[in-house]
Amino acid sequence: MTIGDVAARSGLRTSAIRYYESVGILPEPERVNGRRRYDPDVLHVLHAVGVARAAGFGIAELRQLFQGIRGHEAPSAVWERFAEQKLREVDALIQRANEMRRLLEEGLRCGCLGIDECVLFGQSLPGDVTDQGA
Repeated sequence: MTIGDVAARSGLRTSAIRYYESVGILPEPERVNGRRRYDPDVLHVLHAVGVARAAGFGIAELRQLFQGIRGHEAPSAVWERFAEQKLREVDALIQRANEMRRLLEEGLRCGCLGIDECVLFGQSLPGDVTDQGA
């Protein structure tokens, strides 16, 4: 398959496919007369890349993930390691989002006329180290 064929069938731009190659997510394809020629299996890999991107994995993580999969380790074992770390990150994001929601909702209930009398702006934030003996 040519890079154009892969792009058309995967829904990606050719530049994205070349980028995934350049950063080590996709292996270098065979070249015939200087043109990339892909095995049809690349479509499965690109679909897996899309799934991993949707799960929140960044480029560096994708590179490690797919290099691990190509390194004769079971894809499920590689995915498990990465997914466990990503779940910890997602849990932290959820916790932060819940705190953001709480502050926004509390602010909506606030009827203060000025910042100096506002209960919301007078409270210290978790981890705040303002004016502790300075």
